[in-house]
Amino acid sequence: MRELLRGPHRFTELGDALPGISPHILTSRLRQFERRGIVVRTAYAEIPPRVEYRLTPVGEGLRAVLDTMAAWAVTVPDGTPTATT
Repeated sequence: MRELLRGPHRFTELGDALPGISPHILTSRLRQFERRGIVVRTAYAEIPPRVEYRLTPVGEGLRAVLDTMAAWAVTVPDGTPTATT
């Protein structure tokens, strides 16, 4: 989702932006988002074939939620205990 907020991306671009995710899991997640109307998949009849994913208006509606979560995440301590007096 985070990557698609920046605009349409190809499958390989999404995979490269998400280190550690397997192609199988990425495909599964994108299909789930597509079924829920969050992402639209566009296949172009080109050689080689090209497929792009982009957010739908419903997906764009998540922008405020994701921005708020990102802002909150930078305020959370990294888990390192701090000394108290």
